[in-house]
Amino acid sequence: MNHLTLSPALGWPAGAAIALVMLACAVTQIVLHVRRCTDSDETIWACVRRVLLCALVAVMALTPSMVAETNSRAVNATDVVVAVDVTGSMAVKDAQYGSDEQISRLDAAKQAVKDITGLYPNSSFAAVRFGASSTLDVPLTPDSNAIGNWADTLAPEATSVSAGSTLDVPIDRLLLTCKSIHEQHPDDAIVLYLVSDGEQTATKTRRTFSSLRRYLSDAFTVAVGSEQGGNVPLSVDGVDDAEGQWVTDPDTGQPGISRMNTETMKTIADELSGTALVLDGSHTMRDGVSKETSDKWRVTRTNKHRTRTVAVVWPLAIAAGLLLACELGAWLAQSRRLL
Repeated sequence: MNHLTLSPALGWPAGAAIALVMLACAVTQIVLHVRRCTDSDETIWACVRRVLLCALVAVMALTPSMVAETNSRAVNATDVVVAVDVTGSMAVKDAQYGSDEQISRLDAAKQAVKDITGLYPNSSFAAVRFGASSTLDVPLTPDSNAIGNWADTLAPEATSVSAGSTLDVPIDRLLLTCKSIHEQHPDDAIVLYLVSDGEQTATKTRRTFSSLRRYLSDAFTVAVGSEQGGNVPLSVDGVDDAEGQWVTDPDTGQPGISRMNTETMKTIADELSGTALVLDGSHTMRDGVSKETSDKWRVTRTNKHRTRTVAVVWPLAIAAGLLLACELGAWLAQSRRLL
């Protein structure tokens, strides 16, 4: 429902100050007219005209506006699909993101996801997580905050459910997602970000990602972790099971070492005809914006209602202009009489 409100264009402090000054001028005009009514040739109409002029300027300073609800918005025709690895190795704390601080690979991935949304203002996003299986957690939405909130919920899957990580797990889910986006918005640019440590411990041969190229305008693989690697914490439902407990290597019986595999991530980037990025202490997602971003816009409708405020000052400005014209005419007429 539409309704009127006050929304000072100069801000409340300046708008309120101007309004108070003009109201004080209006009151002063009335007081002076009453006191000088017998000694002045000022007419009642002249007094009313000047008071109305002051009142109109005061109201315009407060900027009366119309608030309208809408569930549509213009969005950039760029759709960003983010896929994040949540296998147990993503809990290894050997990653860096723009500083020397050591954080877990998944924490670096979370920061990367939030920065990705900042690279594409007013675009649409979809989010996929993958580990032992893959899930489309956030369907395509123009709400970038939803992607940031999703990133905050990411946790490494329980190491007990892992039977060896396989990097091709998200392919089928990404194919379905990208195909659906392409069919709904065939003119959109679709950009994929695959965030992982690049480690594959399963013995079966990895499938190629090249089947995704038909739907993508651009793609990035984002590697997190370090080549030195670290021990994989033992976890249940994404929570450390016990401090100092590590996943053991079945071949040696010793805590296994998980290492970031940049070569695998580069190979996947080549399969996608995309770019491979490595996050570390000096490199963040600032280096990962696509040159294929669309310059087109489309209108989308959602269930979420938004409010839009539109200033309604022009009727007051017209009235003030008419009053000023009257004042000028009265001044010219009085000047002629005094000649």
